[in-house]
Amino acid sequence: MKKMLSRCDKPLLLMMLVYSIFGLIMIFSASSVSTVLRYHVSPYHFFIRQAFFLIISFIVGFLIILNVPTKKYKYFSHILIIGIIVALIGLFAYGQLTNHALSWYSFGPINLQPSEFAKTIIIIFMAVFYERLARKKGLSLPVYFIPLAVVGIIAVLVMMQPDLGSALIILGIAFGIFISIPMIKKNVVNVAKYLIIGVVILAIALIYSGNEILNSRQLQRFQFQKPCSRYREDTGYQVCNGFIAIHNGGLLGVGLGNSTQKYLYLPESHTDFIFPIIVEELGLIVGILIILGYVFMLFRILKIAKEASNLQGSILAYGAFLYILAHILVNLLGVLALIPLTGVPLPLLSYGGSFTINIVAILFVVQRVAIENNINQVKKSIASI
Repeated sequence: MKKMLSRCDKPLLLMMLVYSIFGLIMIFSASSVSTVLRYHVSPYHFFIRQAFFLIISFIVGFLIILNVPTKKYKYFSHILIIGIIVALIGLFAYGQLTNHALSWYSFGPINLQPSEFAKTIIIIFMAVFYERLARKKGLSLPVYFIPLAVVGIIAVLVMMQPDLGSALIILGIAFGIFISIPMIKKNVVNVAKYLIIGVVILAIALIYSGNEILNSRQLQRFQFQKPCSRYREDTGYQVCNGFIAIHNGGLLGVGLGNSTQKYLYLPESHTDFIFPIIVEELGLIVGILIILGYVFMLFRILKIAKEASNLQGSILAYGAFLYILAHILVNLLGVLALIPLTGVPLPLLSYGGSFTINIVAILFVVQRVAIENNINQVKKSIASI
């Protein structure tokens, strides 16, 4: 274990720990009122649950993920992708309806969201698939579209829950990985043709499926500008209260635990709207530092991706980069009314069991890539002597 830790990317590991602890503190602060007034449970309810998910995730990360070479992912990537498709289909029969979406399985006190696990599994699946293709020669271009077709099926299943935000993030991660593949970069024109054909086929399938592409609730979300002019409507209430929280905080904040907007004005104060609560209590300066910290984390992940000794390691780290970046952008831009609000959590800061497990897991996968980079560099140094 000590040897593994010595080979990890220490700045990234430190940021993971700092954000996880800080997130726990802010989840307790943001949820302590709503747990009592809305859910009628202990003010420590969400704090304890988040701590449990974090502890389990870090234990699995340190004891399992760091010790499993990424080359072994090829033995279970296909099982994972089939399993997640089955799990997503099963939601329509056994899923629990929450917030107008059939996105969760309920196992007593624990709810699991397959769409979150899908993001991590897709990254692993695409990394293994394209690594295999890279080792073969003479393959035709259409073969490279197979992962996109698989991801398309997953995205459609997620969209049918309906969960448009997660579906778009899944598609964004897959497309970002796809266009990073060397073979795709060399055949941009032909790739564009195939993509256009694929989009047309998908559009025709959706049109003739008889289902609404976007339901009325999703269409309402496109009314995202000037939210405070629609304060009494669903399309403006939450975002406007987020604005009020940010305004209340000013530069230095009103003090930890002293937020007024968490008194049921912001229904999702410990999840999607954790950032306005942080700014209200600790100030805009802290809010900016949080964003800069995210930038630093993303830079470290991208550095690991570029230093990877093979395509698989590079895709694993780059996929994690896309996953985290997508959640940061969609959450913050939605909260600031710059894009439609889709309700996605903020990495390591927002409450959420499935999301926390997957974010920590994919960050430990990145650490495993960093360890392998370190081992390869040592081997090269020895060989050059």
